[in-house]
Amino acid sequence: MKYLEEFQNPELARRLLEDIRATVTRPWALMEVCGGQTHTIIRHGIDQLLPEGLELIHGPGCPVCVTPLEVIDKALEIASRPDVIFCSFGDMLRVPGSDRDLFRVRSEGGDVRVVYSPLDALKIARQNPERQVVFFGIGFETTAPPNAMTVYQARKHGIRNFSLLVSHVRVPPAIEAIMQSPDCRVQGFLAAGHVCSVMGTGEYPELAERFRVPIVVTGFEPLDILEGIRRTVRQLERGEHMVDNAYRRAVRDEGNAAARAMLDDVFETTDRAWRGIGVIPQSGWRLSERYREFDAEHRFQVGSITTCEPAACRSGEVLQGLLKPDQCEAFGTVCTPRTPLGATMVSSEGACAAYYLYRRLGAPAAPAAAMEASPVA
Repeated sequence: MKYLEEFQNPELARRLLEDIRATVTRPWALMEVCGGQTHTIIRHGIDQLLPEGLELIHGPGCPVCVTPLEVIDKALEIASRPDVIFCSFGDMLRVPGSDRDLFRVRSEGGDVRVVYSPLDALKIARQNPERQVVFFGIGFETTAPPNAMTVYQARKHGIRNFSLLVSHVRVPPAIEAIMQSPDCRVQGFLAAGHVCSVMGTGEYPELAERFRVPIVVTGFEPLDILEGIRRTVRQLERGEHMVDNAYRRAVRDEGNAAARAMLDDVFETTDRAWRGIGVIPQSGWRLSERYREFDAEHRFQVGSITTCEPAACRSGEVLQGLLKPDQCEAFGTVCTPRTPLGATMVSSEGACAAYYLYRRLGAPAAPAAAMEASPVA
C-alpha cells in the first residue's frame, strides 16, 4: 500500500540508522511535538536504536492530553444539563475531570454521543431543534479547520441550537514556551507534518533563529521519523539552525490557503491554558466576535469554572519533556488506562498510553538486539 509499506522498510531503516550513527559525535536531545510521532517511536523502538547520547524527548503533542482540566469540567457541566446533547470524539469520554468523566455523565442520564465529525453534531442539531447540541472542539491546527467550517455552516444556515466548546491550541507558541523554560534541554525539534500541512512553515524560521534550534518538519511512519532525526542531527553537528521540510509529499511551505482563510474568519488567537503546563500567551483560538453566539462557554455561562490539577498526576512534567512516563511513581500501578490520573494515560496519542501499551511488560531491549528483531518492519 503506497506510503505505508515503503515507509516501514527495515533495510532503509538500517541505512538511515547507520547514517545517524556516522554523523553523531556528541550527545543531543531532540523533541517530537506530536503524539502520533511519539507512538511510532515507542511502538517501533526507534529511541532504543539510536546511538548512545542521542535522546528523544516527548513533547506536548497530544491534543487530548493538553486539554486543561477546567475545560473538561466545563464540558461535564454542560453535558449534565437535560436540554443538551453533548457530542464528542470518543477519546475524550474517558479523560478525567475533577471528579468524573463524560462516560459517568452518560451513565447518570446525560445525552453524551460519540461522533466522527463535527458535521455529525450539526446534523444532530438539525434533527433536534428543541435541544441544544454542543460539540467539544479540541486539538491543534489540524482539527481546527473542520470545526471552524461547522460553525460557519451553522451561522450560514441559521442553526441556532448548535454551539462549540472550544479548546484549540497552537504549536509555535508551545515551542516558544518550551525553549524559554529554565529546565529546557531541547536542542532540536521534529515538527508535526499534519499541523504544517494546514498552517505551512512560516511561523517556524523566526523560532529557529531566535532559539538557535533546527526544526525539521516530518511525518509519522518509522522512516519519516528516522529521516527527520537524521536531518536534525546533521544540522546540529554543523552548527546550523534552520527549518527543513522533510515531509514535502504532504506539506507545502504556504500550507492550505482555504483552511487558513476559514480559520482567520471564524477564530481569533487568545491566551490558552495547557493541562499540566499552564497558560501560554496567544497559544490558542477562540471564536471571533461575529461567531461568538456559537460559543458554548458563553452560551452556558461556564466561564467562571476553575480547577486545580491533581498532585498525584505528573502529566505536566511528561508533556514538557521533563519526565519519561515510566519514571512516574503512579505509572502502571495507581495510574492505568482503566484508572487514569491524567489524559496522557487515556488518549490514543498520549505518551503514558504508549509506554503502557508497548513497554509495560518488560525492560527495553538493547539496541543491537532490537535491531536484529527489526522492530521497524
